[in-house]
Amino acid sequence: MAKTLTAISSENISEGDYASCYHCGLPVVDPVQFTFFIQDKSHSFCCAGCQAVASLIHESGLDQFYQYRSRLNQKVSERAVDYRYYDRGDIQQPFVVDNGDQQKTAYLLLDGITCAACVWLIEHSLGSISGVSNVTVNAATHQCIIRWHNEQQMLSVLMQRLAALGYRPQPFTRQQQQQQQQQQQRSMLLRMGFAGFAMMQVGMVAVALYAGALQGIDAQWVQLLRWVSLLVASPVVLFSAQPFWMAAWRCLKPLFAGNKTHLTMDVPVSLAIILAYLASAWATITQSGEVYFDSIAMFTFFLLLGRYLEMRLRYRNQQQLGVLTELLPMTVNRVISNPASNDVLTEVVALTAVKQGDRLRVITGDTIPCDGLVVDGVSAVVEALLTGESEALNKTVGDKVIAGTVNTEGTLVIEVTATGDSTRLSTINRLVKDAEQEKPLAQQIADRVASYFVLAVLLVSVLVFWLWYNIDPSAALWVTLSVLVVTCPCALSLATPTALTAAVAVMQRKGLLILKSHVIEALTTIDTIVFDKTGTLTIGQPKVTKVVVVDEQVDAAEALIIAASLEQGSSHPIATAFSDVRQRRVVDHLTVVTASGVSGMIAGSSYRLGKPAFALEMSTKKTVHKKDELAPPASTGQWLLLSKNRQALAWIALNDPLRSSAVEAIATLRSQGLRLEILSGDSDSAVSAVATELGVAYLAEQTPEQKFSYVCAQQKQQHRLLMVGDGINDVPVLTRADVSIAMDSATDFARTRADSILLANKLMVLPQVIAFAHKAKAIIRQNIIWAIAYNALALPLAAFGYIPPYLAAIGMSLSSLVVLVNAMRLYRF
Repeated sequence: MAKTLTAISSENISEGDYASCYHCGLPVVDPVQFTFFIQDKSHSFCCAGCQAVASLIHESGLDQFYQYRSRLNQKVSERAVDYRYYDRGDIQQPFVVDNGDQQKTAYLLLDGITCAACVWLIEHSLGSISGVSNVTVNAATHQCIIRWHNEQQMLSVLMQRLAALGYRPQPFTRQQQQQQQQQQQRSMLLRMGFAGFAMMQVGMVAVALYAGALQGIDAQWVQLLRWVSLLVASPVVLFSAQPFWMAAWRCLKPLFAGNKTHLTMDVPVSLAIILAYLASAWATITQSGEVYFDSIAMFTFFLLLGRYLEMRLRYRNQQQLGVLTELLPMTVNRVISNPASNDVLTEVVALTAVKQGDRLRVITGDTIPCDGLVVDGVSAVVEALLTGESEALNKTVGDKVIAGTVNTEGTLVIEVTATGDSTRLSTINRLVKDAEQEKPLAQQIADRVASYFVLAVLLVSVLVFWLWYNIDPSAALWVTLSVLVVTCPCALSLATPTALTAAVAVMQRKGLLILKSHVIEALTTIDTIVFDKTGTLTIGQPKVTKVVVVDEQVDAAEALIIAASLEQGSSHPIATAFSDVRQRRVVDHLTVVTASGVSGMIAGSSYRLGKPAFALEMSTKKTVHKKDELAPPASTGQWLLLSKNRQALAWIALNDPLRSSAVEAIATLRSQGLRLEILSGDSDSAVSAVATELGVAYLAEQTPEQKFSYVCAQQKQQHRLLMVGDGINDVPVLTRADVSIAMDSATDFARTRADSILLANKLMVLPQVIAFAHKAKAIIRQNIIWAIAYNALALPLAAFGYIPPYLAAIGMSLSSLVVLVNAMRLYRF
């Protein structure tokens, strides 16, 4: 534990101890009031604000903050953002999620990330702080997700650490992201523009020097032109190249304090720029040797150009993912009168003012702003954004609607059930961001290779310099600079995350929401797909499939109307089978008899629907009908008997029908060479009928334990399994399978345990995403092969002196762009 701060008096400190503020460096006005012991050493502060921030950092055990910082902090009262305010719950609400058990997750946007090595530095630095359970950073999107124990650590401390490392944190909101992107692009354009201008100016001077070397030129003019080149190139090094050497200094500074660090690609780049500049400046001052100011300016310009183009492609990638909450309207029409009346009054209010239970009026063409239930109106709603289903779905009273979907026909009045971060739209958006942050094995390997590769490049560069110094001292520096630059592992660190980001976006548009990072890779290795039956291959709700009339008093249509009238208002799942029957009769004395059926009076006659014994009142009359009249027409399916005054009228068959896309999906998956099986807890007769229709092997009447054992046995036989299910009884196998998919209609427990969610419940999405996963894996493999091949080829060429520094900069930039452009090809599929 860090030692507690202790107040001291003026007798304990010397004049030098409080000459300037320990935090911001400003003069100390009152050394007694704002002075404290930190780690047995007295420090003075200019104000209570600086003292409070230093106290917070110290008490959190983060004193290394002052070792990491490259410059003094701003005075707290003058700071645009005081990170302490982010400890307040109301301020955290837009970007922090409460996970329960005192655990929270913060979504931040970081400035200053350049490559995977920066990601490593951030994750290891924050991961060592007490209370932090997990830190993930995405090099492609600059997003950072921090999970921590709220009782053990404050968010302000974590944000302070990020700022100390040089990666300024901001809450991850769309507005903040756009502001950061605009600021980064303006800064990059300014630096690149100046470097380009200087490159042209120094280039013209270099032409004069080269021509003079061939045709003859006075020494005084040579010296003048060199000084002009030095003056023009100096701002390039100090301003345009500042991001490179500042990042390198952040990386190397902990070494001087005796702490561990991680070498980033900016180290060799900065060494190349600074060494070339110092060597040329020395040659100019001493009037000896050669100068290469033109190469420095050209080198810096091409490096910045490559990073700028990479930045633009990365931003486009983020836009392709889509920020769903942008689609929501800023204002809504809230109903302020009884929606059942003919005259519906509304008021325009901000979306943020809407609460659960409010009623909103959504007209044709408007985006539905919140999750809710339709309480009035009939319309069609397009849910393509969330589910991938392009066809409009009919919505009527009692149906659920989702925020972000579009009302296309009539006017709806909805009762709000969820707003803001509680909506399904926000949940999906958050799950997508979580999935993007997770790193699959391929990316972890690439990150480790990139981190060691930088050290190897530095060692090789030293060896190359020594060899060339013994061969041709005048070329040693420039060959070494080329080696430093051409081998930077930018492409290797970008190979996997850029392709995965694109793949996650495309799969979401197709209708599969990726929740775990390994899904895309795992889909390419499976050889067996195991399906649950009810709710997966079938819709999970009983439907009327057949009506057999027994008494000619009624026809099939009338029998359905009477049955639907008896079931109205019932919460039993059987009642949903009659939801499509719109016509109803008036029923008196409606009674529900548990495990038997329903009864009621219609137009003075007694009707019953349910089991035969109940429908015919067998408990009170021993013999009513012939024996064959009590037996259903077929043995399969669930048969209900409708009776009138104890006389049988009609048999009604209920079945759980196959999903409309099941037959086509199974046929397509079989053509892809996959083994298909059904693993269900339903009766053998019910499962057999579905398996026979689909032509799939099956196991019926399986308990959750038996399902789990079966999957384990298959895996022991080296089978790679994809499990598709929807119920609580599927959770063990969803967790155990190599990759799992939960139906969109699945229970919440199953959805949280699955690796991905089939948003539209359309089974045809399965063969599509499996085929697409193979394409994504091929793109990742191409990127990694290209990155390794480029470095393997470029290193010996540079070491033998065939690549000048400016061409090395072009090659490094182009190698990264090749990886990015190749990843963007995924959007075409």
